[in-house]
Amino acid sequence: MQLVTLYTTPICPFCIAAKRLLDSKGVSYTDIDVMRDPSRRKEMMQKANGGHTVPQIFIGETHVGGCDELHALERAGKLDALLAG
Repeated sequence: MQLVTLYTTPICPFCIAAKRLLDSKGVSYTDIDVMRDPSRRKEMMQKANGGHTVPQIFIGETHVGGCDELHALERAGKLDALLAG
């Protein structure tokens, strides 16, 4: 199972939806709250090639993107394979 990291804020509905999908699949993840720790936003933007909106989702070293991209992978049947590594 790949390491999953999400950069989120607690007030973002897309962040909540992304976590809900991962939770429904039993996936554990590291949730980095960039609202509580603003210094992590710069780190997120560097890793996400300038992406400044949340969530920014990483599965292993792969930058998935945001909530829409995560759900698109699931609909395409590709999320489980990516999670498995």
